[in-house]
Amino acid sequence: MVSLTIDGKTIDVEYGTTILQAAEKLGIWIPTLCHHRSLAPYGACRVCLVELEGSHGSSIEASCVHPVADGMAVRTGTERVVNTRKIMLELLLARCPEVEAIRNLARHLGIHESRFPKKNEDCFLCGMCVRVCHERMGVGAINFLHRGVTKKVSPPYDAQSPICIACGACQIVCPAQSKSVDFARLTRHAPRPIPSEFDEGLSHRAAAYIPFAQAVPHKPVIDAEHCIRLRTGACGACQAFCDAGAIDFDQQDSIREIDVGSIVVATGFEVFDSRRIARYGYRRLNNVISALDFERISHASGPTSGEILTSSGTPPEAVAIIHCVGSRDEHYHEYCSRVCCMYSLKFAHLVKEKTGAEVYNCYIDMRTPGKGYEEFYKRLLHEGVQFIRGKVAEVTDVAETPDEEGKLVVVCEDTLLGLTRRLPVDMVILSSALQPGADADRVARLFSLSCAQGEFFLEKHPKLAPVEAATEGIYLAGACQGPKDIPDSVAQGAAAAACAMSLADRGKYVLEPITSEIATERCSACKMCIASCPYSAIVFDEEQDVSVIIEELCKGCGTCVASCPSGAARQKGFEDVQIYAELDGILA
Repeated sequence: MVSLTIDGKTIDVEYGTTILQAAEKLGIWIPTLCHHRSLAPYGACRVCLVELEGSHGSSIEASCVHPVADGMAVRTGTERVVNTRKIMLELLLARCPEVEAIRNLARHLGIHESRFPKKNEDCFLCGMCVRVCHERMGVGAINFLHRGVTKKVSPPYDAQSPICIACGACQIVCPAQSKSVDFARLTRHAPRPIPSEFDEGLSHRAAAYIPFAQAVPHKPVIDAEHCIRLRTGACGACQAFCDAGAIDFDQQDSIREIDVGSIVVATGFEVFDSRRIARYGYRRLNNVISALDFERISHASGPTSGEILTSSGTPPEAVAIIHCVGSRDEHYHEYCSRVCCMYSLKFAHLVKEKTGAEVYNCYIDMRTPGKGYEEFYKRLLHEGVQFIRGKVAEVTDVAETPDEEGKLVVVCEDTLLGLTRRLPVDMVILSSALQPGADADRVARLFSLSCAQGEFFLEKHPKLAPVEAATEGIYLAGACQGPKDIPDSVAQGAAAAACAMSLADRGKYVLEPITSEIATERCSACKMCIASCPYSAIVFDEEQDVSVIIEELCKGCGTCVASCPSGAARQKGFEDVQIYAELDGILA
């Protein structure tokens, strides 16, 4: 370890540490434009200068490349240091007057204009792009070309590089965001940014990322499909940054099997893909967005920081919201998705509040059941939101009048006025239906669940057992059981958890008396009952060569009784003699 003093503060650091790194540990800020924690120091910008005091006087050194020494005394804010930094920044500002990183740092030191002649370059040769390509990516697709005043960043032979993988690392670390790392000039490969799933592809994310702000646990994950380290063995920048040493590239995915006493199925829903209704232009026409797209756009943590903007970056002057996209439609989903009307009203309020735009709500029927919902609907009427009752025929960008030029045109029926209307707008929001997840069938087979209308999971009883599945010990929560809004989902989730805890607290379960049984002397070992049982409650006993009922799993549905060709399967409480006796009693 080495002991030194920086601005009067003493610190012990490892041998080989630079002055800049030691100052960072003390929380002392030293400006720099060419330093990156995961890259080897280079000392190109010369802005991180500090003054070293020694027995033979003082000297000015670049803190990012100068290693510490025992007993060293460093001062970071002397008049000599500040003046030297200002000269270096004036030189950089003269070379690259439009680079925002240099301008911001210059303003911080009180410099607004450079005294030196301007060169109007866009790269100040910090070398970070070159270093990240060599040290982290292990590719070496770009390097410095020439020397002196003709020095520049370029691929070998100043031509498109055949080895560049277009990973984008050079653009990410570039403090100037300079055109010298323009992929169109560097390589024929196009960069492939990773779309953010949480932002519905409206923004991009890194390979190491936190899924969303409220993620539980709130910890980053690594996308193995896009991680350079896991794909090529290079990079590893995240490991260099992690002080806790929490990055382990040798970890493998694992599947664990655990025994449980109850299961809460809360698989949620998916949003209807509006591209299936091609006439609405989703993903084909600019500014036609889905409800989830708008939810992310209007959120403060979204891609536009909460500003409602069109694809051209300007606030819309008119917005149309189309209700029931994919729901209440015999071609897609016949059921009502319950939440669409209310979130459409919320969107209308947000648009009015943030932009003051004209808002059109095109609806079939306005359904606002719930506490305070009808009052919110009436509030929007007073805010000036226009409601048009009727289905939308199409969304087009073909103009028929000068007012429609450069606009999206919503062609819709107005049943209250008895005519067809054309609404020129700047943005169209599609209120999409809720539908079961793509793997709902697989989950249903896995847990022996039945499905109701729309392929949502069926509860045991719609009124008396709304959270219980037909299979004991399995409970349903949320929109996997049917479309519902947040309050209903929260209530059902709490009810399902209470049922699961109640079962665990009892410690045992009382079986229903009505189950099936198999008369072994009549069983022909055809195994038809095993194939027909929806609860997997029948197994075959190889030793006795007969089928056997597992009473704990049997629900007494009688399917095996109906399918048994030899009449060996019977249902307790429903013997023939009992049924005949009931008929005699009825007919007596």
